[in-house]
Amino acid sequence: VGGKDEARKAVKAGALSLDMPYVDGRWIGGTLTNFTQIRKRVMKMEDLLMQKEKGELAKYTKRERMLIDKEIENLKFYFEGLVTMKEMPKVLFVIDSKKEEIAIKEAQDKGIPVIALCGSDCDITAVDYAIPANDASVASITFFVNKVVEAYKAGKATKK
Repeated sequence: VGGKDEARKAVKAGALSLDMPYVDGRWIGGTLTNFTQIRKRVMKMEDLLMQKEKGELAKYTKRERMLIDKEIENLKFYFEGLVTMKEMPKVLFVIDSKKEEIAIKEAQDKGIPVIALCGSDCDITAVDYAIPANDASVASITFFVNKVVEAYKAGKATKK
């Protein structure tokens, strides 16, 4: 989870390299606590995209297609990173625990451990595993995201 402008690119790249779900924009309240409804929105986005690719939207008027395209773009903006999340996550990695406090509260409510990159303005007691570092620097965020990606890949390789 990285909604800051500084973190978006690094979070998306790291998650895509692991084929993991991510949020690189605004955290939608209820993503974890109301998971079934969020999952329905993701499935609707996938369904509309599939219909568009197959050309099944041609039966609609030009205005209706425009509205459907607008809805697809809106759904992509909020839910594109959650397409691979078929079940509740086992852990949440957050950039800036102060900005993403809703995500952290939801994870705590569901008993999901939270790893967070915490700057000097963050409360490190709110997360399970705090990484004290600069959470406002692109270089710092990219460094730590890359380290988490490497650690995940190494752990997965030893598991095999």
